[in-house]
Amino acid sequence: MSTLTDAEVRRIREDFPLLTAAVTGNGPLVYLDSGATSQKPLAVLDAEREFYLHRNAAVHRGAHSLAVAATDAYEEARRTVAGFVGGTERELVWTSNATEALNLVTYAFSNASAGRGGEQAARFRLGPGDEIVTTEAEHHANLIPWQELAARTGATLRWIPVDDAGALDLAAAQQVVGERTRVLAFTHVSNVTGAITDVPALAALAREVGALTVLDACQSVPHLPVDLPALGVDLAVFSGHKMLGPTGIGALWGRSELLDAMPPFLTGGSMITKVTMESARYLPAPTRFEAGTQRVAQAVALAEAVRYLQGVGMDRVAAHERELGQRLAAGLAELEGVRLIGPPPGTERVGLAAVDVEGVHAHDVGQVLDVAGVAVRVGHHCAQPLHRALGLTASTRASAYLYNTTDDVDRFLAELAGVRSYFRVAG
Repeated sequence: MSTLTDAEVRRIREDFPLLTAAVTGNGPLVYLDSGATSQKPLAVLDAEREFYLHRNAAVHRGAHSLAVAATDAYEEARRTVAGFVGGTERELVWTSNATEALNLVTYAFSNASAGRGGEQAARFRLGPGDEIVTTEAEHHANLIPWQELAARTGATLRWIPVDDAGALDLAAAQQVVGERTRVLAFTHVSNVTGAITDVPALAALAREVGALTVLDACQSVPHLPVDLPALGVDLAVFSGHKMLGPTGIGALWGRSELLDAMPPFLTGGSMITKVTMESARYLPAPTRFEAGTQRVAQAVALAEAVRYLQGVGMDRVAAHERELGQRLAAGLAELEGVRLIGPPPGTERVGLAAVDVEGVHAHDVGQVLDVAGVAVRVGHHCAQPLHRALGLTASTRASAYLYNTTDDVDRFLAELAGVRSYFRVAG
């Protein structure tokens, strides 16, 4: 599949109002912080506004025609987004973000461990002697909820270490994942190194011991063609705002037989079949996990973001970002006093790279780049254990998307090359 040309990317940029309007003292803004949040095309902004203008009503609750139109739009959005990751509408639960989705999973497991959900929820029960395995490369959102679940249930939390380059040690994984492992939670793409995990290998390892797999797909679904069932995982989460969609919307994908067996997390209206003063019965998934008023307009807008990405072609998006990622890695590897974190040039990665600049704190690096009109991310990127394993407290991260050109990458590299001399630490 061919990559996007710079001419095509410049045409794509015209669909993004913020990118066309933002001009710095050094020319157009170079936005290289899409790993944190992406910009939004006009089609997505219009979709959310159109819903409020013409179809705004409570879903699943009214018999009037406006409520029917709102419900149809809401459920069509579910089908569209579910299909984008290889699933069906019964397999996709709307959440506020990926963090909520992971907390939904861990609290559902916690409720099962407390005896809720009956025998069908037995496979989610954890207790002393059971092990939850995650990795040293995780975003805090895929670590802290598992820490809390271990504390609530008495299970033991273990983790797969990373090597000196920040890559998962798959040989060590075979020692960590064992007969006591009940859950294996890991990221598809590192938000620090840009490295792509061998998901089928880890899923197979979990399957051998009867463990459930939970995938953090926040940095993969926006950038790669992703078929979650084909990857062999059981549950996965991703966010809307990182894939051209609005904030306040994310999703949990899960195999339908698992979602139907999981006890709910949030409870209240709209997710029940019968309520008495003593008890309640819950609807099947995904509705059993969607209590209260839902993010209807945001779901509709996220579906429009998916259609936008499909219109470009995810194979082409991935090929374009692969090219940008390699250009980033190769350029960074040539800069004196700059340490590239993660895979070396030539190794597969998405369009993301983080660095440590010798003698200059990441926040100072980011400030110099900002003055030059280049927006990047600085800090520990919600991955303190990974930074600690690499001997760092913070790093500077550039993350590209379909609207970035090779000129954007080159401008970032040129500005970064002058940071050490600016602070008079170049030797």
